Amino acid sequence: MNILEKYAHLLVHYCMELKQGERLFITTTTLAEPLLREVYREATRCGVIVEHQMTFSKQNKIFIAEANDNLIEYINPAYKNMMETYDAYLVIRAPFDVREDQFNDPEKTAKRQKALQPVNDIYTERIADRSLKRCLCQFPTQTSAEEAGMSLEDYASFVYNACRLNEEDPAAAWLEVRSQQQSVVDYLNQCDMIRYVNKRSDISFSVKGRIWINSDGQANMPSGEVFTGPIEDTVQGYIYFNYPIVYMGHEVEGVTLHVKDGYVMHWEAEKGMEFLSEVFKLDGARYFGEVAIGTNYNINKITKNILFDEKIGGSVHMAIGQSYKQTGGKNKSPVHWDMITDMKDGGRIYADGKLIYENGNFLI
Repeated sequence: MNILEKYAHLLVHYCMELKQGERLFITTTTLAEPLLREVYREATRCGVIVEHQMTFSKQNKIFIAEANDNLIEYINPAYKNMMETYDAYLVIRAPFDVREDQFNDPEKTAKRQKALQPVNDIYTERIADRSLKRCLCQFPTQTSAEEAGMSLEDYASFVYNACRLNEEDPAAAWLEVRSQQQSVVDYLNQCDMIRYVNKRSDISFSVKGRIWINSDGQANMPSGEVFTGPIEDTVQGYIYFNYPIVYMGHEVEGVTLHVKDGYVMHWEAEKGMEFLSEVFKLDGARYFGEVAIGTNYNINKITKNILFDEKIGGSVHMAIGQSYKQTGGKNKSPVHWDMITDMKDGGRIYADGKLIYENGNFLI
C-alpha cells in the first residue's frame, strides 16, 4: 500500500469500524481529493454507502459576508438528516487558508452558531454513545505546513508519523496505545480531586463521578490523550497556557485564566486579548467543558493545529465551553476551545493528593 491507501485503510477499519450497508458522510475541501478517493475506494469495497461534500476556497467567508438573516438561520435538511440517521461521519481537515475566517463579522458568525446549535446538540448526543461514529483527521496542505513552520514535505511526514502510518501495522500500534492509556483511565476513574501544577499554574477540580475517556485514535486521528469533564463549579485556581492557539482564524497566545467556583473571573493574553474577551461573552464560555492530558510523544512540537497540539506528549489542556456528554459533563456553549500548557519542565499532577505525574510522564 502507498501511504494514502494505508491512511484510508486505518480510517475505514480501525477508526470508524465500518460495516457493509452502513452509511458514511465525508466532509472535506477540494484539496483533499487524493485521500478522499482512497477512503471512498476502501469504504465502497466494504459495501459502505458513501456520500461526500467538498468545500472550496473561502466558501464560509463568502457565506458569512453575503448571507442575509434567512440564509444565516437556514439549516440544510440533508445535513440535519445526516446527523440524525447516518452511521459514520468523517471530517478530513484540509484548509486552503487557516486564517481565512479571521475577519468574518462576529455578530453574523454568532447568529450562525446559534442557528446550528440544535443540529450540534444531535451531533453531541450521537457521538457520545457512538451511534454516530465520528472521526476527525488531517490531510497535509501548504497553509497548515506554513502555520507549523515546516515545508509541505516535512509537514506530511509529521502528520503521517503522528498517525503511526509509518508502522508496519498502524491499527496494531493504536491498539497498543489503547491498552497503555486504559490503565491510566482506570486509575483516574477512581479519583476525586485533580490538581495541575507548573511554574505558572496551580489549578484543581473535582472529577468525582465523571468518566475519563481513553482517546485512542478512533474519534480523532491522530489521538493520544485521556480526558474528562470537570464538575463545573469545582474548578479553582489559575493556569497559564504557554502554547499559541489558532481558533476561528485568530491566534491567541500566553493566556492566563483565574478561576473561582468554576467560573473564569478574569483573564489575560499576551496576544489576541480582544478576541479572547469576545469569546468570553458567549453563553457558557466562562466554564470548563474538558480537562485532559496529552500522551502522543510522536507529536513533539507546536503546529497551531489543535488536532495535533492538544495531544502533545507531556502537556495538559483545558477547554472552555461545551462539555462532552460521554464524560458526564453538563456545560453547554457554542464554543469548545482547547488551551494547552507544557508540563515537561517541572509540571506535576496530583490525584487526591498523590503525585501521579511529573515532568511530562505518568508515575502510575
